[in-house]
Amino acid sequence: MASLLGVYHRLPACVRSPFASLRGYYLSWWRYGPETERLVEEALAREAWTPAQWEKWASDQLARLLHHAATRVPYYREFWAGRRREGGRLSWELLANWPVLAKEELRRNPAAFLADDCRPSRMFVTHTSGTTGTPLRLYQSRAAIRAWYALSEARWRRWYGLTRGDRWAILGGQLVTPAAQRTPPFWVRNRGLNQLYLSAYHLAPDLIPHYVNALREFAPVYLLGYSSALHVLAGECLRQGVTDLRFKTVLTNAEPLYEHQRETISRAFQCPVRETYGMSEKAAGASECDHGRLHLWPDAGVAEIESPDETGAGELLVTGLLNRDMPLIRYRVGDRARLAQEMGVCACGRSLPVLESVEGRSDDVLLTPDGRRIGRLDPVFKGELGIREALIIQEEVDRVRVVAVPAAGFGVAQEQQLRALLRARLGPAMRVEIETAASIARGPNGKFRAVISRLPAGSALPRT
Repeated sequence: MASLLGVYHRLPACVRSPFASLRGYYLSWWRYGPETERLVEEALAREAWTPAQWEKWASDQLARLLHHAATRVPYYREFWAGRRREGGRLSWELLANWPVLAKEELRRNPAAFLADDCRPSRMFVTHTSGTTGTPLRLYQSRAAIRAWYALSEARWRRWYGLTRGDRWAILGGQLVTPAAQRTPPFWVRNRGLNQLYLSAYHLAPDLIPHYVNALREFAPVYLLGYSSALHVLAGECLRQGVTDLRFKTVLTNAEPLYEHQRETISRAFQCPVRETYGMSEKAAGASECDHGRLHLWPDAGVAEIESPDETGAGELLVTGLLNRDMPLIRYRVGDRARLAQEMGVCACGRSLPVLESVEGRSDDVLLTPDGRRIGRLDPVFKGELGIREALIIQEEVDRVRVVAVPAAGFGVAQEQQLRALLRARLGPAMRVEIETAASIARGPNGKFRAVISRLPAGSALPRT
């Protein structure tokens, strides 16, 4: 893949779009087929099920998956064989009896998670690095991929009055343009997926007008992308007086959506903004309804919260129901989340369970001197602070460093206000250092991390 990317980046800009389109047609062939419309309609019909119907369906699906994994998948078969040798009496029929699967275990030996009767040569192989930069190799059957994209079609398009035939633009982390390039185009036209793929790596203020012109020319119906990239684009459009970019909706993905980001994006593009949640592993998904609730897809996987705190937030574990050829059971995603306790019909009319909040990566949590763990700090950046974006880094328990990209009007008074807002949430003993930068680097996958904790595991509180 790396060598292919090198070849791609050596191509003239005019050839990259046809190259991307060929890839798009290939992906479309994997994702959609004659069964797609039926699967979409079935997914939409399930949204009206009662909680009892969902419970029975999920129980049946899970029972078949667990039996298959325990008897046909080497990693899990060996685990249960070891339990029997040790005289264990726990049954594999109960999900809670299964071990939590860490990404490192999957990364170490992906072949051990392939079912005996699968054919890897006929499976789609994808790599995801997450925030670590270390590749994770995933095998997915065509049936699993088409089932996932049927759910996406139903709940990432149909909910918002969109169709697969609509032109759309995406701000993502693919290196569609070499990172060092400073002249347009910073995008490629992918005819295979009917999309304009815009680079999330080139959103400098002086380059934004090029993005605006590309979007005007392409005229997409909707826009999808990383929350942070969409927020940067929207903020610059507002600052530069761009008022003619309007979409039917904007969908955010891959990063938590903060309310101040939602407000800016909605104001800039004069449309509703809807949050979505998904993963390369295709083991869990969620989409936001018109009433602002993020609904989980129980037909994609079973969600659990590991070691919840007093608010109900904890690490998200998922058991994927779609990909029996490489089943991931109680898989630790690396995100912190909170599930709604009640299970009923939402005001939108759907009975899908609710993901109350996604608080970001499990290592993006700050530890305060008095022992509290703080996740989302987005309320701090609301208002007129004169900040385009900011990164909070914690390297000591009683000290955080804020790297801010200033906009017009940022000065000493705004620095003082920012310190006060952070101390109001982190405690008066927290030292807050502020530095400015022209930009904030993205991770290896193009995603933006608003909070980074560099505290060693098990950090102790400072001595008094």
